[in-house]
Amino acid sequence: MEKKQLLENALAGDINAFQTLFAEFQNPLKSYLYRLVTDRNDVDDLTHDIFIKAFSKLSTFNQHAELKTWVFKIATNLAYDHLRKARRWQTDAQDRAADLAIGSEEIRRVFWMVHDTSPYGTYEMKEHIDYCFTCISKTLPIENQVALILKDIYDFQIREIAEILEKTEAIIKHLLNDARKIMTDIFEHRCALINKNGVCHQCSHINEIFNPKQDQQEELMKLDLVKGSKKYNREALFELRTMLVKAIDPLHAAGTDFHESIMRCLRSAIGEKEFFDRPGDRPPGQSQ
Repeated sequence: MEKKQLLENALAGDINAFQTLFAEFQNPLKSYLYRLVTDRNDVDDLTHDIFIKAFSKLSTFNQHAELKTWVFKIATNLAYDHLRKARRWQTDAQDRAADLAIGSEEIRRVFWMVHDTSPYGTYEMKEHIDYCFTCISKTLPIENQVALILKDIYDFQIREIAEILEKTEAIIKHLLNDARKIMTDIFEHRCALINKNGVCHQCSHINEIFNPKQDQQEELMKLDLVKGSKKYNREALFELRTMLVKAIDPLHAAGTDFHESIMRCLRSAIGEKEFFDRPGDRPPGQSQ
């Protein structure tokens, strides 16, 4: 059935037709939500709420716009509500997570259990760079973060982002410029892959722990980011980073479960959520 007919059926109240349309962009929608809220359970709950709200409000949809843009606007508003009371992360959030993991045998055991038993428990440095991008982007004001992710990771046009955020295109361009500059500054001073004076070696350090037989230099050289760092153009390095991130779906990658456990550790380290907050979180043999 053609998309136009599906939309007509959906507007007439056919929920199955709307489900078919929704499914076309459900995966990028969920990964977008994950980059904002950083919890898979929250993503599932939000996605359900978005579907229900979008279908119930479908009569208000302006067909001159893309359905995807309209749904992403609903998603962004619901994510805003979800995050409204949360503080933006500090740039040392990953450092605090590392300190917590080093000091907790229980958490380290979870990392190893996920790595050894989950089909999505492998560790790849490029996926950790994606994880790092998500963490650093959460230090931005939320409108800057949303504008940056929608444009540089999900390829939305300026006019579409303006519609999602209900801002002028000029303001969206300003939000993007500020976001890119802040992110570039943070990476320049933190990331050891692009600057030998960078303070953060987390991605390569974890690689040494979980891939001890892997040639560290060979793995590093596989990354265009490292190759590009020899030329050391700040803007070009940031663009390379976004290209790498764009190619990874944090919810459907080789190390999805592994990085979810690292994210849980980070959120625990900054006081946002307890690491062992669900039944079955603790490794076997540990008390509840």
